[in-house]
Amino acid sequence: MPVKYKLQRLRGGWCICAHDGGKRISRRQLDARDAAAAAVEFAEIVSDARRPIDPTVGEIWAAYRQDRAGRRIAENMEWSGRAILPAFGAMKPGAVGPADCRAYAKARALAGRKPGTICTELGQLRMVLTWAVKSRIIATAPHIERPQLPPPRERHLSRAEAEKVIAGAIAPHVRLFIILALSTAARATALLELTWDRVDFARGLIVLGDPDRTRRQKGRATVPMTQTARAALSAARESSVSDFVIEHGGGAIKSAKKGVHEAARRAGVKGVTPHVLRHTAACWMAQDGVRMEEIAAYLGHSDSSITERVYAKLAPGHLRGAAASLEMKIIK
Repeated sequence: MPVKYKLQRLRGGWCICAHDGGKRISRRQLDARDAAAAAVEFAEIVSDARRPIDPTVGEIWAAYRQDRAGRRIAENMEWSGRAILPAFGAMKPGAVGPADCRAYAKARALAGRKPGTICTELGQLRMVLTWAVKSRIIATAPHIERPQLPPPRERHLSRAEAEKVIAGAIAPHVRLFIILALSTAARATALLELTWDRVDFARGLIVLGDPDRTRRQKGRATVPMTQTARAALSAARESSVSDFVIEHGGGAIKSAKKGVHEAARRAGVKGVTPHVLRHTAACWMAQDGVRMEEIAAYLGHSDSSITERVYAKLAPGHLRGAAASLEMKIIK
């Protein structure tokens, strides 16, 4: 049973008590004199006490998941850990080298895993070990080598294809998800976590970020409500039974992948995922000549250079001015 720590009052001040199996095994007076400072000092002492000595990769992995408890990354790492930990878990960080990473990538590829999946798994290993350095658990992190990814597929839907996919969505919540994904360019998670209190019909705005959440939310903007989205949202609001905009069975859903896939299959449109819907929305904006800064704001990109790198080539005027300067008059 792990040792439990408690913050308690002692002689007009504060102390930290360690308990093992319900029995107090130690008590230490804190320097702090007020509750706020005592809480900070308590947290630092507990963190140091729980820090593993000369830890293995597996111990660091577990410590990171505990530090991120309640977040999506901790849940994701439960699955990736089933592949990473048998290969690296018993190793000390300093023993991990490029040859180990290559052997892991080869074994995973032979098991049928795609390069993107392998890169994600090794990327999480690198993230955990980098965190361990910042948390002063280890002194240095090894280089985690990852396989080279193939060029990204630039699949996006035409407007005709999008209409077919929407028509192929039988379940109301799947239809609403597809319409909102194409109307807001939002990530799937942002839409699945969207609640009605952040749908402002009066001002015509959809607030994709949760203002009450303290942890960082990746790429969540506040976007105008299109007429298409307003009509779909108004119909959904009348029949809603929960706080969540995308709901099924009286509550939120965890993933829209299966529903989107089935809608696309019925429509006879291939290669459709929730991310393709977001990418499609950005492509449509670029093709219509919307400024890259505006597209970046819609996508929640903190830097428009990211947006330009992917979508500038789709803009009608892309490099036209530069090409004009290269025109020549050929004398016959």
